[in-house]
Amino acid sequence: MKAATAVLRHEHEAIVLALRILAEIDRHAIAHDPVHLEDLRALVDFLAEFADTCHHGKEEQLLFVQLTQADTVQARPVVERLLVEHEQGRHLVARMRRHLQAPFKPEAFHEAARAYTRLLLEHIDKENTVLLPMAERLLSTEQLVELSRAFERFELQVMGPQRHEALHGLLYQLQTRYSV
Repeated sequence: MKAATAVLRHEHEAIVLALRILAEIDRHAIAHDPVHLEDLRALVDFLAEFADTCHHGKEEQLLFVQLTQADTVQARPVVERLLVEHEQGRHLVARMRRHLQAPFKPEAFHEAARAYTRLLLEHIDKENTVLLPMAERLLSTEQLVELSRAFERFELQVMGPQRHEALHGLLYQLQTRYSV
């Protein structure tokens, strides 16, 4: 079984891929090339469900709690900053959804999508270079493996069976369609 930090790193890779697909679709929209709004909606839904509900949910409800219990002084400032960024991401996803409603506003969508992409790429870098190494220092191997099991239970409860795989399937379809 993978340790929790490996699970989160793997999810980061999927989120980065989704951001690359978003940038490619958005590039087409700004150039006024034909864009399937259903693809944009599906991708924004993916980001809301996978990046926020699933990934950020695991961090907020499980990892952050364990880290602050292990070392409040070291973990709290990092966790507090990441929580602010999670909220900023939710706000930007809501903006993207708003701009996808008829009539589609490509420039406004583009602005929100670029801001979201910038935020998430910096956020993921922070988690990969600060948060996850901190977790590997502060938590034992057994704690990280048990946290991984808790992640699986969380996914099943919050997203339902097979949803994680279905979201990865959607990402693969969009990746293929947009040659990313």
